[in-house]
Amino acid sequence: MGKGQELYKKAKTLIPGGTMLLSKRPEMFLPEHWPSYFSKAKGCKIWDLDGNELIDMSIMGIGTNTLGYGNDAVDAAVIETVKKGNMSTLSCPEEVYLAEKLIEINPWADMVRFARSGGEANAIAIRIARAASGKDKVAICGYHGWHDWYLSANHNDGDELSGHLIPGLSPNGVPKNLKNSVFPFNYNNYEELLSIVENNDIGVIKMEVVRNFGPEDNFLHKVRELATRKNIVLIFDECTSGFRETFGGIYQKYGVEPDMAMYGKTIGNGYALTAVVGKKSVMEAAQTTFISSTFWTERIGPTAALATLKEMERLKSWEVITANGRKMQEGWQNLANLHHLDITLAGIPALSTYSFNSKDALSYKTLIAQEMLKKGILASTNFYASTAHTESEFELYFSNLEEVFAKIAKCEAGEIQIEDLLEGPICHSGFKRLN
Repeated sequence: MGKGQELYKKAKTLIPGGTMLLSKRPEMFLPEHWPSYFSKAKGCKIWDLDGNELIDMSIMGIGTNTLGYGNDAVDAAVIETVKKGNMSTLSCPEEVYLAEKLIEINPWADMVRFARSGGEANAIAIRIARAASGKDKVAICGYHGWHDWYLSANHNDGDELSGHLIPGLSPNGVPKNLKNSVFPFNYNNYEELLSIVENNDIGVIKMEVVRNFGPEDNFLHKVRELATRKNIVLIFDECTSGFRETFGGIYQKYGVEPDMAMYGKTIGNGYALTAVVGKKSVMEAAQTTFISSTFWTERIGPTAALATLKEMERLKSWEVITANGRKMQEGWQNLANLHHLDITLAGIPALSTYSFNSKDALSYKTLIAQEMLKKGILASTNFYASTAHTESEFELYFSNLEEVFAKIAKCEAGEIQIEDLLEGPICHSGFKRLN
């Protein structure tokens, strides 16, 4: 075992769940063999604790680093802030400059609040929207974090959030009296949302604009019309989708504007900053409820975000990562066709994923991580694009992935058994207790 695997064994005895983020658990990729920890990251490369150089063709910091790891322009701005001081009794001016920039990007909005994580931003938006609407009940579509308000949906009739990215999330620890305060609806199912609104006193609709597939039959426009007609606050969660296909929210593609929107992940290129932008008529309600945190006032986050937005504009990064994502999707499909494998592609190009339509899908996913790691490539069945990915990385990736697909084809044909190829346990598919 390498140093990373050894350290992770210790981590599981010290940290409940092993890591701070489910999506970074080694068990989600290659149990017992994933490198687990990094010593350095630059561009699209990561060095593990043993000094091995690895090309990241997987999730790029869970989609945070669209400009690549350690972007020079962003890091230079942050280093200058560190030299001048990150925290003081006074507020940092960068939060005002950043608020101005986000309102410029979202001209329908008037005011902004900042936080440091996506879950926080979602909780802030819900608190403000409930205060503004004067109503408690929320209709949701998509993944919106870990806070009580969201997980309470699983108190309703079981695992209601299973269709919203992560199955098996227990509401254990979430007050049971929050039951029937949050109602999930399925994307593109307007009739389901309409029924929820008509049968409950809904004050807020919160949704991801798009995740695995886009709107059909004017779905987003219908949601907007319903919210306006019923005086419901409409929130678009752009923590994942923002700045990946447009300079701002992906809602711009569809010509539908929300009352509030959240941005996260990409906005600081790996530095912690999330934002809630909204109309003054809604955002002013923040002054009627208590929303406050010491570390929302630190300086590195807004400094990084300002530098990141400037670099995004200069590079037109959303166009680059969309092109890289399309290249990846086409490559996956070409390899699948070559080896007569049945796969399903999903996600916007910059957040691409695929799955094998096979009973052994998880085993194949594990095999890919196992065999690609041997070649110095971090890989799974998803790819979060960055501007740092170049043609040379794609060529190396596909030449090695082709060999793995050839083995999977033999497994599907019954010529070999997938169990004989795996060198450890099969990867997890969702939330599980570790030990």
